[in-house]
Amino acid sequence: MSEDARLERLLDFLHRSPTPWHATANMAARLEAAGFRRLEETASWQLSPGERVYVTRNDSSIIALQLPREGLEALRLIGAHTDSPGLRLKPNAAQCAAGWLQLGVEVYGGALLAPWFDRDLGLAGRVHVRHADGRIEGVLIDVERAVATIPSLAIHLDREANNGRAINAQTEMAPVFLQDGGRPDLERLLAQWLEEQHGLTEVELLDFELAFRDMQAPARVGIEGELVASARLDNLLSCFAGLEALLGSDGRQGAVLVANDHEEVGSASACGAQGPFLGDVLRRVNAQLGEAGEEGFIRLIQASRLISCDNAHALHPNFQDKHDAAHGPALNGGPVIKVNANQRYATNSATAALFRDLCREAEVPVQTFVTRADMGCGSTIGPITATGLGVPTLDVGAPQWAMHSIRETAGARDVDYLVRALTAFANRAELP
Repeated sequence: MSEDARLERLLDFLHRSPTPWHATANMAARLEAAGFRRLEETASWQLSPGERVYVTRNDSSIIALQLPREGLEALRLIGAHTDSPGLRLKPNAAQCAAGWLQLGVEVYGGALLAPWFDRDLGLAGRVHVRHADGRIEGVLIDVERAVATIPSLAIHLDREANNGRAINAQTEMAPVFLQDGGRPDLERLLAQWLEEQHGLTEVELLDFELAFRDMQAPARVGIEGELVASARLDNLLSCFAGLEALLGSDGRQGAVLVANDHEEVGSASACGAQGPFLGDVLRRVNAQLGEAGEEGFIRLIQASRLISCDNAHALHPNFQDKHDAAHGPALNGGPVIKVNANQRYATNSATAALFRDLCREAEVPVQTFVTRADMGCGSTIGPITATGLGVPTLDVGAPQWAMHSIRETAGARDVDYLVRALTAFANRAELP
């Protein structure tokens, strides 16, 4: 497969995945097209060696498994997360000011707020409805047109705008939605979109989880298309790369892709990395195909390895002093091993050595990131999963600029590099 074809598939995935629920649904669709069988957590599981299965939780987290053809002795786990920072609608969102309907928002995660101004914003998420027969259903909606904007205040009215003025998320970030002097009916608009997108008419709106999305399409950027620019590269790029690796693996080994929701807000949820989702699934798999009992499960986990895949901070040409001089990853320089002595990343020398060997095998360049000693360091699902499950783990990621902006930038060649390294991991016969 050509790099260009893979990149086009990534751009399509990014565009069609404005929320974690959409990302999970799109990943599930690709898995089913490739022959994976959906499991339900509330049903009894009957698993067979060599089978390919997947399961979701909250419709926003997903675990896909390539079960080994022979004994279940070790798993090659790839971890990522489906959520991204942004603006989420409040439950009672409608508010009026100066003759305009605005929608109150909460900031989800550590979003860069300034880039959200003056963008064409759509709306997407999950809506729960009650059908005429009493059945309650969650339905995805994606309003793929510009329905709102957050206008900047003219510099003539705020001469300090370019001098580092703070942004108040409560009073300055409410998107303008509709010119209407009367009290707006948001439920009527949601009902209209449900009918347009799903043909639903005789339903009662019960609740929703909605987020604003940037309507600018993902794109190749640069004279030679060296860059990929899009919303939600952190961390849908990693979800995509992990899925490509799992689907492209030879199927001989036990391989797992886990993509959790809620990483950007601490992972503390039933479907987040701090919750029991992965452990629940692996225990059920081990009970059928592995060595029985808690001791057998611990043996499986200690023989397995997890690559936590989440984007890394690339060296920014305008802010080179924000990096340690010896640890500034370059775009299109290959995947980045992320190291932190205080365990904000889970990498150690043993797991890093494994990844370096995988990159050598896949003929992929590899880089290293350590934050400056005088700066704080973010974290990932890696340390959280390692703590909860006990699996030896390392943190890696494709380098990118503008992390947590409404539009982020990564290297076009790094997508293929990362997929090749992760595919080599999924196919590795022996794990050190």
